Amino acid sequence: MRWRDPFRDETGLTSAGMVLALLLTLSLVFSAGQVCRVNAAASEVQNVADAAALAAENEVAEFMVVVRVCDAVVLSLSLTSLVATGLGVVALCVPTMASASETLLKAGRDVSHARDSFAEKAASGLNRLQRLLPFFSGASAASVAAANNAGASNYVALAVLAPFEGKDIAVGAHEGASTVQDEVDRDASDVKRAAEEAERAAEQASEAKRAAFERDCGANPEACMYERASALAGMSGLENPLYKSVDAWSFSVALKRAQAYYPRRLAMEVPEGSSVGDRARSALRSRFYAFASEEVARGYVRETEDSFDALFPRLPKNTAEMRATSLYTEAVYPCTTDSEGRTTMHAWPGCPGASGADGFGSIAHMEAGSYPTCAQCEFSASSMGKVAAASSSIENGFEYHYEAVAVAAERYEKARAELDPLSSEVKSRVSGLLDRIREAVGHAGDMRISAEPPGRFGVVVLAANTGREAASSGFASSFVQGSQALGARAAVSAATLGSDPSGEGANVISSVLDGLPDAGVAMGALSAVLDCRSALLESYARGQEALDDAVSTALDGMPLAGNSGLGPWAARALRDAIAAVGLQPANLDALKPVLVNSAHVARADGSAFSARLLTLKEQAIAHPAQSNDVFTSMVGAVEQGAIEEIASFDGKVQIAVVELLGEGGPSVPIEITLPPVVKDAAIDVVERAADEVRAVYAHVTGVRVWE
Repeated sequence: MRWRDPFRDETGLTSAGMVLALLLTLSLVFSAGQVCRVNAAASEVQNVADAAALAAENEVAEFMVVVRVCDAVVLSLSLTSLVATGLGVVALCVPTMASASETLLKAGRDVSHARDSFAEKAASGLNRLQRLLPFFSGASAASVAAANNAGASNYVALAVLAPFEGKDIAVGAHEGASTVQDEVDRDASDVKRAAEEAERAAEQASEAKRAAFERDCGANPEACMYERASALAGMSGLENPLYKSVDAWSFSVALKRAQAYYPRRLAMEVPEGSSVGDRARSALRSRFYAFASEEVARGYVRETEDSFDALFPRLPKNTAEMRATSLYTEAVYPCTTDSEGRTTMHAWPGCPGASGADGFGSIAHMEAGSYPTCAQCEFSASSMGKVAAASSSIENGFEYHYEAVAVAAERYEKARAELDPLSSEVKSRVSGLLDRIREAVGHAGDMRISAEPPGRFGVVVLAANTGREAASSGFASSFVQGSQALGARAAVSAATLGSDPSGEGANVISSVLDGLPDAGVAMGALSAVLDCRSALLESYARGQEALDDAVSTALDGMPLAGNSGLGPWAARALRDAIAAVGLQPANLDALKPVLVNSAHVARADGSAFSARLLTLKEQAIAHPAQSNDVFTSMVGAVEQGAIEEIASFDGKVQIAVVELLGEGGPSVPIEITLPPVVKDAAIDVVERAADEVRAVYAHVTGVRVWE
């Protein structure tokens, strides 16, 4: 009997062959599917490990936010102290702000002490907090892992910060503020005294200048030099300017007006009538205007911010004063001699009696020789003395107002002679103090808070799912045996901190001192200090711009006006000094945890744990089947860092308290709230996680490793 192949015949595949092929194909397909399902189930632990790593490193990120907040507070308090001192120095220059200057200078010292106290407490609090970071990170990682438990899953995670311990936080010294404050205290009384004396002298100078301004043009349309020059000489425009404000006016305006007036009057002079007397008086007025033109032309005004020197030549107002001028001694008057040898002097050559004059003489000669008076022009010494007498004695005369300006100029020059040295003394002392303040502000960065905490390089998380799950769960099939269970699955993940320039960091800093009361609750100068605190806190993020704004705002709110001008000058000097600092903003990119290869974290750390991790990773790559002891090799390092004193925390950790103006002033605490998982966790969270991770190794190898 011929044997027949059950799987093949002459016509092709048999039915049995086809069935067997289909069965084999389906078995392979479902086997491959089961492998994918098992791999997918096993890979879930990697996702949990990644989430746990991000949660663990986020605790480090939050810690760095607190560090930056404390650093910003220290810097802002340093700046506030120095700015308050600077404002106090400016206030010293204004006598009406004497009490405010004392308040501001005291506030500068109080804020400096508050900064020192805060910095010391903040460093201590931050050191304590960073010692807790390994526990916080471990508890957060364990909590995230546990939150993924569902069904038969039992996730555990253990976080290892790299490095595991941070460096102690210490605050640098900043002696600049106290040194400046000592210098200010030493010079304050001298600056205050000189400023008060300068203000009194400035008041006298101001009164003299205002009086001169009124007589020159300020009284318009009432009689004044401006009005008289317009009415008597027809002057206008640049020859006869009108000023509305004494601040824009200067003594040189009045002098130039007079220097233009007399040549114009000389050119315009004509007799008021045809009589000999009218023509004689006109001739004498011409002599007076010519004299006045020459005399006033000698005048000058030399004025700077620090000095005043002026000459307003005085014109005679009567015969006695005329005798002291060249009008009395100039030999310009024609003389005639009668038959008896007597000499007669005439007012001008056009006098009918001056016909045949044989010489010229002066009024001094006439009085010395007791000359007889000309019957026609009636010329005498009093004739010239009367020319300016009337216009110098009543308000409708130009000379009346010119004389008032000349007298005021002398008073002003005398006051300035007293004021200018005092003003120079104040400016010299204040400039030196403001230079010291500028230097101290430039060194404010010497006293800062920075940290190198645990986990600054990153975190490595060891995660495992110790729950037993049927291999066929979710993929039941008769083609694949389903009686076995999935064993413990484990994974390693790592995260580090990355910069996020989203502006979130600046927003956190700007809201730090929102708990402090508004300046409205403070009285007087203290409100300026409180107004500065927010703006100066912003300087941490905005740098010089915020510093300039804070100083300008504070100065704008201070009543610095005074006759001496020392207040506004000091304000400008303080603005200029602060503007020269060039304060740079801090890097406020928010720190966010990001996933990285654990090898990167280990290489950056360099600790024994990280070195072991790198070795194990290299072994795992070279010999995958021998890599199961990665956990037992690393768990010990974590457990040894278990944090103590957890039971003493009630959910909040106070780093320090900002007391802006000392114990009696407004204050606000800088504190953090612990994550709920940390608050609720027992002291053995890390220990239990370590035990369960060790159990993974025991489950895989069947050998419990005792450590």
